[in-house]
Amino acid sequence: MKATATAHRDFTISKIDERIYGAFLEHLGRAIYSGIYEPDHPTADSDGMRGDVIDLVKDLDIPIVRYPGGNFVSAYNWEDGIGPKQERPVRLDLAWHTSESNEVGIHEFANWCKSVGTEMMLAVNLGSRGLDAARNFVEYVNHPGGSYWSDLRRENGQEEPWNVKLWCLGNEMDGPWQIGHKDAAEYGKLAAETAKAIRAFDSSLELVVCGSSHSGMPTYPDWEATVLEHTYDVVDYISLHMYFANHEKNTGSYLALAHKLDTYIDTVAGVIQFVKAKRRSQKDVYISFDEWNVWYHSNQQDREILDGGNGWPHAPALLEDIYNFEDVLQVGLIINTFIRRSNVVKIACIAQLVNVIAPIMTERGGPAWRQTIYYPYYFASRFGRGKALDLAVTCPTYDSDQYSGIAYADVAAVHTEDGGVTIFVVSRHPDEAIELEVDMIGFDDLRVVDHQIMASPDLQAVNTRDRQDAVAPKPGNGATLSDGRLSVALPPYSYQMIRMGR
Repeated sequence: MKATATAHRDFTISKIDERIYGAFLEHLGRAIYSGIYEPDHPTADSDGMRGDVIDLVKDLDIPIVRYPGGNFVSAYNWEDGIGPKQERPVRLDLAWHTSESNEVGIHEFANWCKSVGTEMMLAVNLGSRGLDAARNFVEYVNHPGGSYWSDLRRENGQEEPWNVKLWCLGNEMDGPWQIGHKDAAEYGKLAAETAKAIRAFDSSLELVVCGSSHSGMPTYPDWEATVLEHTYDVVDYISLHMYFANHEKNTGSYLALAHKLDTYIDTVAGVIQFVKAKRRSQKDVYISFDEWNVWYHSNQQDREILDGGNGWPHAPALLEDIYNFEDVLQVGLIINTFIRRSNVVKIACIAQLVNVIAPIMTERGGPAWRQTIYYPYYFASRFGRGKALDLAVTCPTYDSDQYSGIAYADVAAVHTEDGGVTIFVVSRHPDEAIELEVDMIGFDDLRVVDHQIMASPDLQAVNTRDRQDAVAPKPGNGATLSDGRLSVALPPYSYQMIRMGR
């Protein structure tokens, strides 16, 4: 089977905002406690943060991390996480039916972000709270001094402001499960007034308004239209969330779900344009896809905890999906979609980063290791920055139970900041190799400098504490670049990255 593509130096989609390789950490399960924070761990630093996790996160070169939620933020009092730890209150978290010690708050999280080389993307509570708490939080975080909240920050040990630029106006407020759920008009008005107050403090801040929690919501896409009617002039992004599952154990259908993602993006982009035209606006609003991942492997224990059967445990194991090789392909397809839609998707956050549906797993008191999905995320974040190329691809297709015309070879390409080209390709074919040829037009003096491949005869293969590299990339040896044409063989069900440079 053959597939062809043309990459032309002058045919680009957009400069990729590096923040599409962002991540997310919520006070949920073991994401924070025994995830990034474990004071008694052998590798813990002076702040109690796990050094082994810091090393794995630093390798990913993540530009932003969204915090502190998620559903958690909709009943969160940010003031609970400041001041001496021994004086912080223990609270009941209604979102996940657990108890929150507040040992980690904004100061600890900010220090952790500095240690891993990332920026904060903070969310304010527009569920149980509102405008006043939000503006106070922004003042505490960003004002240099001379006011009540900024001086309190300085008393708590942080002399300089953190100058956080990116703020989320609540979380999934369309969801009836959300503490403080609101209808679109109610939320739109609150978000608009909160945005106006934040902009009165600093007009340069970037604000994210809540879009639909997923494309199956009964209010979608009317929610986006109504919310943007109220907020278009005072926000910069609208958030989307999507999780991917293979409950039917049908790999072909599972790997076709990227088409659903693309349609979701396309629809909301159309709503944005509709509201822009209706308001005769000159400004642009973009998409922040600030929750995405595979999520369906979790255990029955999750249901028992969430239903309250275990009381109010602190940092129990929740949503700890163990990812397999099949999920590597799905994550590669999702990231390829974001690259190809980088003209409208400017921010994206894998949800989450550690333990909770995450690329990194830890054991309390023990090791940390890379889950299978760590690798496609790593390759894209490290080598997918630059301009997305507008490829012309010809490839055989198949039909799934929901979608038709799904390409067996999914290809994305980036003209990187150093002048090279990186190609990411996923083969969806179950049993036949694909010969891919890419004509590289306008790219002179390039050669293949790195070729990584992930393939496995066992789609269910996973990485564990004792077999941490059972699923890992290996150097490829078949990619050639000759006379401006890249040739590479795609084994069945495989993920590859090919880097070309000088």
